[in-house]
Amino acid sequence: MNAALALSLIFFFALSIPVAISIALASIFGIVFFSNLPLLVVPQKMFTGLDSFPLMAVPFFILAGNLMTRGGISHRLVDFAKALVGGTQGGLASTCVVACMVFAAISGSSVATTFAIGSILIPAMVKHGYPVNMAASIQASSSELGVIIPPSVPLILFAVSTQTSVTQLFIAGLGPGLFIAASLIVMVQIWCRVKGYGKDDGKDRVPIIGSFTKAFWALMMPLLIIGGIYGGIFTPTEAAAVAVAYALFLGLFVYKEMKFSDLPELFRNAAVSSGAVMLIISAASLFSFLVSLSGIPNAVGAWAQTTFDHAWSFLLAINILLFCIGMFIETAAAILVLAPILTPVAIAYGIDPVHFGIVVVVNLALGMFTPPLGVNLFAAAQVAKIPVQNMFKSLVLPVVTMITALIIITYVPQVSLFLRDLMQ
Repeated sequence: MNAALALSLIFFFALSIPVAISIALASIFGIVFFSNLPLLVVPQKMFTGLDSFPLMAVPFFILAGNLMTRGGISHRLVDFAKALVGGTQGGLASTCVVACMVFAAISGSSVATTFAIGSILIPAMVKHGYPVNMAASIQASSSELGVIIPPSVPLILFAVSTQTSVTQLFIAGLGPGLFIAASLIVMVQIWCRVKGYGKDDGKDRVPIIGSFTKAFWALMMPLLIIGGIYGGIFTPTEAAAVAVAYALFLGLFVYKEMKFSDLPELFRNAAVSSGAVMLIISAASLFSFLVSLSGIPNAVGAWAQTTFDHAWSFLLAINILLFCIGMFIETAAAILVLAPILTPVAIAYGIDPVHFGIVVVVNLALGMFTPPLGVNLFAAAQVAKIPVQNMFKSLVLPVVTMITALIIITYVPQVSLFLRDLMQ
């Protein structure tokens, strides 16, 4: 059945059938022709795969991201980031990284970050003399912080699929997220100085105090969410609900850039996006059940232990594998299918499951802005109104920077585990 599942999944992907439907069809094919299981197991496992309290955070964070964009939160965060780092050469490019980092700490989504921040900063960078492909590439690479810095939907999915603590993963994600953000800022500063871009970035810069005053309530949002989670006041799922309530309050009553008449459309868009994610999760739960039943995790574990002598060689192989998979497979599907298989093997090598979860998510985050199917590429290209292939050349430096950061995160576990160990 193992070969049937793998080959049928590849076949359906090759036909460009949507990810969720491909995974479900491959599972049904394996059940019908290569097992004695009744088809009743299909709805049963798909339903139980969604029966998880942490998963309730996903639609809430998606809705929070939509409310932030419409409610005036995103552009205030951009103005504050510009006031902090926008006064130097390449300041707008650095502003893009900082704004994405802050927005990511609220929305938990890289695509939402791309649209919310990119719609403001890509035109601004082009206006200040940046090539449009460079501006779009910086935006696409910075937005991947949305799946690393907590709250992060992929981290929630990893936790659910491997029975790992969501809170510990969130704490562990903060260090790598800040490290990657710092790496990207250094990269764009060097890039701008070598190429001579961004010399007049500070011309329309808002004073720090004025921008901070305008963005104060928006800046309280990540502090409220992350502080509440780390302080044990509420769970990540409850934090997502708090984020929605706070975004509604700011948009309707504080900034007053959102009307009650806007809410049905926002709720509908969030429901559609959430439905797509949940369908992938339910199909992947069925697929993971069949994979476990067929004994693939044990087989992979035995093969890995005979092939790789040390944890470092295993992690190297995992990095190469996930980098390639991330370029072709949607992040949620990749996590839900592969994490239950690979995590027990990692634990057998003595790798902390929380650290391994961060490595997996950072790897797949890299795949979100690498050709040919990086979702952030298409989002940034849509915002910039250019063909996605125009961005490929300008992606070299961001990709090299991310790979370097990934290697350090992989082989220096304390980048991820320092805060977690400190708080235990």
